[in-house]
Amino acid sequence: MKTATRPTLADVIECARKAGETAMEYFRCSHEIGMHNKLNDSDIVTIADKQSETVIKSYIQTRYPDHAILSEESGETDGSAGYRWVIDPIDGTTNFFAGIPFWAISIGVEHNGQTEIGVVYLPATGELFHAIRGQGAFLNDIPIHTSPESHLSRCVISTGFPVDKDTNPDNNLDNLAVIMPLVRDIRRLGSAASDICYVAAGFLNGYWELNLHEWDVNAATLILEEAGGKCTRFREDRNISLVCGPQAIHDQLLSRLNPRPTTASGCRR
Repeated sequence: MKTATRPTLADVIECARKAGETAMEYFRCSHEIGMHNKLNDSDIVTIADKQSETVIKSYIQTRYPDHAILSEESGETDGSAGYRWVIDPIDGTTNFFAGIPFWAISIGVEHNGQTEIGVVYLPATGELFHAIRGQGAFLNDIPIHTSPESHLSRCVISTGFPVDKDTNPDNNLDNLAVIMPLVRDIRRLGSAASDICYVAAGFLNGYWELNLHEWDVNAATLILEEAGGKCTRFREDRNISLVCGPQAIHDQLLSRLNPRPTTASGCRR
């Protein structure tokens, strides 16, 4: 068993691929995948999430036993080495459960609070994004860069909606109404990590969303930044609320997004 060492990119990729193999055993399969709700009908978890998490955590604990882990499904474990792995075993569980191939294994590795390695793997599409801080971003080992587009009217932008959208009127519809007329079109793809990586690769021109969590964005934001993009947390009251894109599009979106909570009866903050 290894003592505490700096994780290698090869290990993080291997870990993601192993988790992806496990998840694919359940994807579009006829056997029961054990879905149940967490907060409501919009917030679900499946046995595949749990099995993928088990594979990732077992891999880390075997090779890097004194590293901390933050995972969506089981919370945080302590470590003593200054490293923390931030994992989402399946980002886009609703897509996964529905048989839509846009979901990802997301693994970020922090050292002393700064993400140094990011891997986002889409097993159903065969796309693996990775970055090491200061060394650029890659899709299947080919360098990627954000789009050079600077005209918002020519952009395809993605967004998403918080899981409490049914009860909280602060649900991003105000921003959607502002941005929609200004762009070529808007997509709602359902996996924040994948959205951000698609912006990094220039497939999308920008992205924003409210009420995300560290495991959703930790790896992907490093990949975006290494691809030449920019991320800003434009709200402080809705967990992690991000706007992302190449500099020009990021700035135009940021100037138009509402930085304050919607004031309406029954709004929970």
